Amino acid sequence: MGIHLRYVSIGLLLILTTILMGASNDGITGTLRYPDRPSAPKIDDDEIQSVIITTKESLTTEVYELLKKETSIKVHQQFSVAFTGYSISGPRKVINKLKQIQSVDNIYPNQTYQVTIDQSVPYIGAEEIRSYLDADQQHLTGKGIKVGVIDTGVDYTHPDLRNNYRGGYDLVDQDKDPMETKANEGLPTIHGTHVAGIIAANGQMKGVAPESEIIAYRALGPGGMGTSEQVIAAIEKAIEDKVDIINLSLGNDVNGPDWPTSIALNKAVESGIVAVTSSGNSGPQIWTVGSPGTALNAISVGASTPPIELPYVTIGTSNRQIEVTPMQGSKPWKFKRGEKLVFGKLGLADDLGDDVKGNIVLVERGKIPFSEKARNAMEKGATGVIIYNNANGSFSGGLDRDFDIPVVSISKEDGEYLRSKLTKNSFINTIYKQVKDTMADFSSRGPVTYTWDIKPDVVAPGVAIDSTVPKGYESLQGTSMAAPHVAGAAALIKQAHPEWTPEQIKASLMNTAVRIGDQNKMYEPVIQGAGRIQVDKAVHAQTLVYPSSFSLGMFHNEHPRTKRSVLITIENITNQVQSYSFELPKAEMGIQWDLPLPFSLKAHEKKTVSISIDMTPSIIKEGIYSNWITLHTEHGQVNVPYLFVIEEPNYPRIMTFQFSPGDEQDTYRYEAYLPGGAEEFGIALYDPDTFRFITYLDYKQQISRGNLEGSVNIKELGLKGVYKALVFAKNKGREDTIEAEILVDDAIVLEERSKNKFELK
Repeated sequence: MGIHLRYVSIGLLLILTTILMGASNDGITGTLRYPDRPSAPKIDDDEIQSVIITTKESLTTEVYELLKKETSIKVHQQFSVAFTGYSISGPRKVINKLKQIQSVDNIYPNQTYQVTIDQSVPYIGAEEIRSYLDADQQHLTGKGIKVGVIDTGVDYTHPDLRNNYRGGYDLVDQDKDPMETKANEGLPTIHGTHVAGIIAANGQMKGVAPESEIIAYRALGPGGMGTSEQVIAAIEKAIEDKVDIINLSLGNDVNGPDWPTSIALNKAVESGIVAVTSSGNSGPQIWTVGSPGTALNAISVGASTPPIELPYVTIGTSNRQIEVTPMQGSKPWKFKRGEKLVFGKLGLADDLGDDVKGNIVLVERGKIPFSEKARNAMEKGATGVIIYNNANGSFSGGLDRDFDIPVVSISKEDGEYLRSKLTKNSFINTIYKQVKDTMADFSSRGPVTYTWDIKPDVVAPGVAIDSTVPKGYESLQGTSMAAPHVAGAAALIKQAHPEWTPEQIKASLMNTAVRIGDQNKMYEPVIQGAGRIQVDKAVHAQTLVYPSSFSLGMFHNEHPRTKRSVLITIENITNQVQSYSFELPKAEMGIQWDLPLPFSLKAHEKKTVSISIDMTPSIIKEGIYSNWITLHTEHGQVNVPYLFVIEEPNYPRIMTFQFSPGDEQDTYRYEAYLPGGAEEFGIALYDPDTFRFITYLDYKQQISRGNLEGSVNIKELGLKGVYKALVFAKNKGREDTIEAEILVDDAIVLEERSKNKFELK
């Protein structure tokens, strides 16, 4: 997969994807239940915190005097371009003093990141467009356009990239050599080189914009790890270098609009840069889009399939067809005949018997890494491995080295189905289907919590994408691969229309996107945004509509009638008069739209119009309502996604749990994100074998929305060893949990499993 970058805490030794689960109250069957809730424990004021501060001014007397006076505070970095603020560390009690200073806007935890062609490039229209000419009669290849790649670095010696490389900076080692991490420097990386190749490969392979200039910013070091301050510093450096486009194939699973990287991306757009970022690899449920893909002004990109032949398996005489997703580092799935399938439990060495040899083994996700499962199976003689999820839905994974057998993933539901059909002599057959323009299951969905914005904005090919890697080429998948398709497309549009603003370039991509669906049913806007990009049509867009999607926010049903409006701009970018008319949406009880009457615009004229909705929420069913407003032009139509919410939606009440050593002896710290705040929050610990309740690690009440940090003294609690943690948050009638295994010694989150139960209504 395109390994999607994720946030983790400072000091966290193992990173895991976090998805949310519904709480269970069945203590007999082995699941966890809550004992009585305790009083909130005391907070350690001397705990050392690493934070990012945003201020209203570049430096105030109060902040300066406090930082000068408090020798316990260390200033790591000052920011002045993306936003004004500082990266600092120091005792909680001193940082709390900063919160009282009027010029301090917000204080965020400093976090750590880990790393979110041949058929896809022509499919989005990029190959055809190379025959078109810009105003200087140059072919549209991205020539002269600077694209900043904020990632793991770039192998600038690669024959397909060396002519496009124009320098950069290493924010990890603080030098001017943004090369990918090599094996002698730690866990090697390939991610940034793959991303750069999709944008600008110009050799054996051709990227979307093969003559664009790559400026590499290495913000992520060995193993794809780096801090948020490095990513923000890279964004600032890109702004200072006056790049035209930034690509960030990175993010986290925290669905919130207010993270520092999102703020920095919005600032980059304000400075005139087109910011492109991946939406995340945590689909297929809604509410899974992660920051900074939640940044309002950035172009958030989901993953769709290019024209591709995908393998599906069936078992026995069953007609159920199960799509298998290849894992990065494994051989392709190319079985042509029936293969025997055996069950290997969790894939531990002791789980695999002699029946594995010569057969495909089905194993469950969890307990040990994917690579260890694959290695154990291969050593036992397996010809292939199928790993099924231990949480609802599908997933996309990667291996830490190349394997000589195919290793694939499937959803929990499909895995349990295969397991239920297994006998001592079960065979699976493989069929191959030609598919295109379907959404990848792993692609994260919106909307954004709190602001209720529609994300992703567009989708692009992100499945089985061939591109450059150090010393060769490799096929990866993920929204990390979809985003650079859009960055490359933006480079072509920028060359064709150098005077266009980031908002106009974003509009051209969204306004001309093709809406896609599956089995004759259109995907919702919160799944595909405006649709799959068509760069050839975007370059020749004759009307621009922006903002290109809009949210009308949340309505409460205790109000009998409410009216809200949004303003959008329609711009005629042709040399002729154009006529426009809005199509009235389908009538729904309790909803009345007020749209502009038909109008005309002169050549290069633009007009701002109001779109209003008059609603009686009390007679409308609670839920999320999302569709498209259609504007008819003389050259076709523009479909503008919209969304509104009736009552508090069923979004997860808690997102992400991270547990790591504290800065003082015997202390450990945790973080969780509460998108709407919580009436109650706690961490209950259990014996992992017997599920016997042991104690509460922490418990709090009436917590504001946003990131929650806490510190606990393990010695005082008498804890050591491995525990099952049930992290819960309750707010406005809903309670969600994250179940994790933690090791109190090295503070490792061993495993997180979840069962999410929410749906689009």
